[in-house]
This record gives sequence, C-alpha cells and structure tokens, in this order.
Amino acid sequence: MSLVLHGYWRSSAAYRVRIALNLKGLDYAQITHDLRTGAQRDPAYAALNPQGRVPTLDADGLMLTQSLAIIEWLEETYPTPRLLPATANDRAIVRAMAQLVACDIHPLNNLADLQVLRSRLDADEDALNAWIALGFDALETMIERHGGTFAFGNNPSLADCCLIPQVASAHRFKVDLSAYPRIAAIADHCATLLPFSGAQPDHQADADQ
Repeated sequence: MSLVLHGYWRSSAAYRVRIALNLKGLDYAQITHDLRTGAQRDPAYAALNPQGRVPTLDADGLMLTQSLAIIEWLEETYPTPRLLPATANDRAIVRAMAQLVACDIHPLNNLADLQVLRSRLDADEDALNAWIALGFDALETMIERHGGTFAFGNNPSLADCCLIPQVASAHRFKVDLSAYPRIAAIADHCATLLPFSGAQPDHQADADQ
C-alpha cells in the first residue's frame, strides 16, 4: 500500500503520525503544507481534507484525517508491533493518556487556536501555560501509576506518540517541565530511539534551515 503523509514539520499532530509510522516500520512519502502561509487552506488541499488542517494520510486514495484516527487505522491495518495494549482495560488507559494530550493540552499550542485566544480573548502566556500545566500534572500522575520505560509500561504506545510531540511543544513555548520528572525521563529515553528521533521536527526535509 502506498502511504503519503500530508503534514508540516512543526505540526505536533503530524509529528504523532510520523512516530506511529516509524514505530510500525512503514515506508511513506511526505507532502508539506506551510501553516504559516495558509497553504492548508488552498482549495486543492481542502479537497483532500475539508477541515483544512494537517495531517492527512493518503492511503492509496483513502484520505484519513485527525491524528488519533489515523494512528488507530494504522493499528488495525498494520497490527504489529502493537501501539495499543492487549486488554480492554489497558487500552482505555492508553487512549485516555493520548486524548489528554490531544484534546486538553495540544489545542493551546495550536496556531489557529492561539490566534483566537490571543486576539479575541486577550489570553497572555502565563494564562496559557497555567492551563497547559494542568494537563501535564494529570499526565505525570497517570505515568506514575502506569508507566515504565514508556508512558504505559515498557513498550511504546499511542500514549508516547502523543506525549513526545507535546514535550517538544512545551520546550518551544518555554513551559517549565521541571515538575515532571517521569515525563522528562520518558522523553529523554525516546530521544535515543530512531523511530522517535527520525520523526523530530528538525529532522524533516521541510524544516527551517
């Protein structure tokens, strides 16, 4: 099957999918859409993704959107190595970790959302960072309960696909992560692994030089 990932080097959501593709050992091409110039709103791209956001995964003409849905599709289509645990209970915990990042923390680092928060609601950096910290507080506790070498146990999972890009965003937005030693330890460990390091934004062909 031919896989083409439409993304942008700095997009956290596209970063998640790159990690998942790499962990699965899948070959894929990439097409970039520069969010800073509004390329995602081009009519040709909107025909692929009506929301006009990245990522979109083109799987032999099947256009898949939303990073978590894409990764779940990858899990079902290419089940090994697994990114979700074997039991329903454990899968629910991993999905909760992933959704905590994708639904609660990440929107406050999203370019479109930030523009609205800053321009219409006068949100300053302290307010944004305080809200982000609430998510990291909860995630640190969940990792304390369920984590090991990775966010859940000792195998990489959907939770790590979401966690690592969010840590990168936190560093970019100068969020203090010193209160989260477990998150920091997992991020440091993942940085040594090729599926994660190869997905890093700065390692993408469209990254700023």
